[in-house]
Amino acid sequence: MTKPGTNPVERQSVDLVKENVARLKELFPEAISEGKVDFAKLKATLGEIVDDKPERYSFTWAGKRDAIRLLQVPSRATLKPCPEESANWETTKNLFIEGENLEVLKLLYKSYAGRVKMIYIDPPYNTGNDFVYPDDFADPLGSYLTMTGQKDAEGNLLTSNPETSGRYHSAWLSMMYPRLFVARQLLREDGAIFVSIDDHEVFDLRLLMNEVFGEENFVATVIWHKMDSPKNTAKHFSEDHDYVVVYARNAEMWRPDLLERSEGMLARYKNPDNDPRGPWLLSDLAARNFYAAGRYSITTPSGKVIPGPPAGSYWRVSKERFTELQQDNRIWWGMSGDNRPGIKRFLSEVKEGVVPQTYWSWKDVGSTRNAKQELSHLMKASAGEDLFITPKPVRLLHRILDIASDADSIVLDFFAGSASTAHAILELNRQQCTNRQFVLVQLPEPTGRTDYPTIAEMGKERIRRVIEKLQDGSKGKLDLKDRETPEDLGFKVFKLTESNYREWKGVEDKDGQKYTDEMALFTDPLLPGWKPEDVIWEVALKEGYSLSSTVEALPTVKSNQVFRVTDPDREQSFYVCLDDKLDDATAKTLMLGKEDLFVCRDAALTDEQAANLALQCKLKTI
Repeated sequence: MTKPGTNPVERQSVDLVKENVARLKELFPEAISEGKVDFAKLKATLGEIVDDKPERYSFTWAGKRDAIRLLQVPSRATLKPCPEESANWETTKNLFIEGENLEVLKLLYKSYAGRVKMIYIDPPYNTGNDFVYPDDFADPLGSYLTMTGQKDAEGNLLTSNPETSGRYHSAWLSMMYPRLFVARQLLREDGAIFVSIDDHEVFDLRLLMNEVFGEENFVATVIWHKMDSPKNTAKHFSEDHDYVVVYARNAEMWRPDLLERSEGMLARYKNPDNDPRGPWLLSDLAARNFYAAGRYSITTPSGKVIPGPPAGSYWRVSKERFTELQQDNRIWWGMSGDNRPGIKRFLSEVKEGVVPQTYWSWKDVGSTRNAKQELSHLMKASAGEDLFITPKPVRLLHRILDIASDADSIVLDFFAGSASTAHAILELNRQQCTNRQFVLVQLPEPTGRTDYPTIAEMGKERIRRVIEKLQDGSKGKLDLKDRETPEDLGFKVFKLTESNYREWKGVEDKDGQKYTDEMALFTDPLLPGWKPEDVIWEVALKEGYSLSSTVEALPTVKSNQVFRVTDPDREQSFYVCLDDKLDDATAKTLMLGKEDLFVCRDAALTDEQAANLALQCKLKTI
C-alpha cells in the first residue's frame, strides 16, 4: 500500500487492450459502456447492419485466439543494463537487446510507439528446425526464463516445428501475429516494414500482414535473386530466390526514396549526335495503351512516310506535341534518318534517382554466399566454416535502408540474427555521414559453439568488430566531412529478465497468518539483492523513457544519493532516490517544481514528507 497522496510507479508494460479501447472511445464514445466495447453499437455507428447468416471472408487458423490473448498480456519483465558488454555506453543511442522479442516489444511500446521509421526482420522461415518461439499466453516471461536457464524448471522449450505437425502453419502464424501487431504500433505514420521470407510461408505472411497492417497498405513483394549459382542437387527446381514483403504503416503517407543509378544504368545513356544537352536514352514513341490522339502518319527527314504506329499500338504523344519535340531536336530517327522515331530522354533532365524495382539481383545486393563470406571474414572463422546459416548480405540491407530510412531514423530489427542490420547501418552512417540508430532484439538461441555459445553473443561480437574496423579505418585520416553530431560507434546492451518488483502471488489457503506474512513482504516491494542501476532503468522504461536516456548521479545533493534520468529525444527528465530514508534537505536542494517527477521508495517517506512532496511535485513511489 502506498502512502496517501502518492502514486505508484508503473510495474508492467502498457495494457494494449486498454490503449485500444481508449482510442475507440475518442472516436466513438457512444460505443463504449462501462469501459467495455458494445460491438452492436459500434457496428451500428459505422453503418453496418448486423447479419450473421451470410458467410464472410475471414482469415483464421488454429490457435489464433491464444495468439490474441498472448498479445493482451502486459509484460511484467524488465531490461537489465549491461555496460560491460557494450561499447561507448555513455554516449551511444544504438541498442542490442538480448531476450524474447515479444516481451521486449511490449516493454519498448511506451517509449518507442510511433517513433520507428523502418523495421526490417528476417524471421524463421518455418522450414522445420528454425522454430524456437513456443508461446505460453499464461506465462510468456516464465517460458523465456526457463529456456535461458534463468529459472529452474524441467523441460527444454527449444522446439522444432516439423511439417508433420498438425499445426505446422498455425504455430508459425500464432508466433508472428502478436509480434507484428506490436511492431506496427512502433512505426511512424510514414514508416514501413520489410520482411524476408521464402516460399514456405510467403502466402500466409501476406494474409497475416493484410490483417495486421491492412490490405490497402501493401506496397510490394520484392524478389531477391539470392543464389549466384544454381543448386544442381535440387530435387525439382533450384530455389534461387527469396522474397522481401513490404508494407507501410500508411501507404498514403509513405514513399520510397529513389535509388542511385548504377554504372550499368548510366552506361546506357549515349550521345551519338553530339547533342549539347548531353547523353540521352532512347524511349519508344509507340505504346499499347489506348490514346485517341495517337493515330497519325509521320514523315521521316528523308521523305519516307510511316502511315502510323505498329498494329495494336498508339503514338504516346499527339501530332501537335510530336511537332514540338521534333523542332526541339528531341526525336531520333536513327543514324540513317529513316528509322521509326523515338524520343530522346536526357540524363540531365531525369530525376536524380530511379524508383525501386521489385527484382533485385545478387549482383547488385549480394548473395547468400556473399553474406556468409562477409560474416566469416569479419569474425576470422576457419576456411569453409559457416558461423550462421542464414545471414543476409550487408548490401541487401544497404538497399533497404536507402529506400526506407532517413539520415537520423530509428531502425528496428527484432529477429536480429547475426546483426547484419547493425553492420549495414554502421557502414552506411560512415559512407553517408548520417546518424541512423539501430534497435536490435535477439533471442539467445544456443549455437553449440564455445566461442559464441548463443546467436546473441555472435551478434554482439559482430557489432564490436564492425566498430573496431571503422575505428581502424579512421586512424591517421582527417575528417573532411562536417557532422552536426559525432559519429555513433557504440551500442548499449540490455538483457530481458524478471522485474525488480515483487509479484503478488496471493495465498491459497484462507489463513490469516499466511496472508499477513505475504503482506509483510510488501513493506518493501523490491526483491532481495536489487541493484540501484537495474531499478532505475526499470522505472525509466516503464515510465516511457527511451533506452538512449542518460543516468547521472547528482553530486550537489549531499543528504541522499539522487540520480537524474534524462531522455534527450523527448527532452524530459526525472529524479530518483532509492535510499532507505529520504532526508528533508533533499527536496529543498533539488528545488522540485510542479512539473518535476520525483521517484523514491514508499518505505523511505514519512506520511508528512509524502504529503508535502505530493503538493510540491509529481511524486511516484516504489
